[in-house]
Amino acid sequence: MMVSLNMGWAILNAAGLSFIGLGVRPPEPEWGILVAEGAQFIVSGEWWVSFFPGAMLMLAVFTFNLLGDALRDIFDPRRRT
Repeated sequence: MMVSLNMGWAILNAAGLSFIGLGVRPPEPEWGILVAEGAQFIVSGEWWVSFFPGAMLMLAVFTFNLLGDALRDIFDPRRRT
């Protein structure tokens, strides 16, 4: 159960480090790099360049959190009646 929460944190940490330039280097595709490279296009009206990688990042972390909640509900012996 904690694995799913830790996986969400790992994804966010990797994306955050790549966003500020301390993670994966730019030729490699990574959500933090894609959001950072797309941020320069927001002013010109091309918001989708940064929006969709950010939305997929959010969806991935949210999915891992929901998976952890579902597994806790299934396997937690204290919640069974």
